[in-house]
Amino acid sequence: MRTTSETDWNDFGNTSRSAEFIERSSPEAPSEFESLKTLFNCPTNTVLLMEEQAPSHILFLLAGRVKLSMNSSAGKRLILGIANPGETLGLAYALSGNRYDITAEAISPCRLASVNREDFIEFLARNPAAYRNVARELCLDYARACEQVRRLGLAVTAPAKLAQLLLEWSADGQWTKDGTRLFCSLTHGEIGQCIGASRETVSRILSDFRYQELLESQGSTLIISNRRALEICAGISA
Repeated sequence: MRTTSETDWNDFGNTSRSAEFIERSSPEAPSEFESLKTLFNCPTNTVLLMEEQAPSHILFLLAGRVKLSMNSSAGKRLILGIANPGETLGLAYALSGNRYDITAEAISPCRLASVNREDFIEFLARNPAAYRNVARELCLDYARACEQVRRLGLAVTAPAKLAQLLLEWSADGQWTKDGTRLFCSLTHGEIGQCIGASRETVSRILSDFRYQELLESQGSTLIISNRRALEICAGISA
């Protein structure tokens, strides 16, 4: 792992939700929070958090993307979501002290800032206003979990689950004259882990979507060319 420059953190602090931890805190809070961080880079496939490990740090994702997943007792893996720049990893576990029940793995080269768990808890004790922003982060994590439960539990068919997942990802996509363009670095097997389906099922559904002209694919780039039809398939539009 390679330490990043101070500029990386400063740019990140000006644009990401992590800066909200010191919002409306004491005048000394920004410099104090700055002193707690350690900056580093990591390559693709680096495991940042692992199930059953005790929490020791909180991670702020500056750049890159991180896959969040968990194993079932039967050994099946479920992908809970993809963390993007500006998100916080391991916050709930750091506050509770409970061991991780998720694994966080980089799916692209990443830049992160790490804060020691005990140092962060002491910082919150000295800056109680920051708890409001911690609560906001936890609510966002809760909303992500609810979305996953809704997709797995309420969508009846695998095509509906996949359509819902693609529409969820499209919120961060690029709008073009041809439709919503989004980048997907996950394999068909990993997409299947997001919706509880096999790799073969995902490949077949994507092929069907392309045949129905709901979707175009160019390598890792997907274009939702008929959003209305995809919403109908997802069961969220009549």
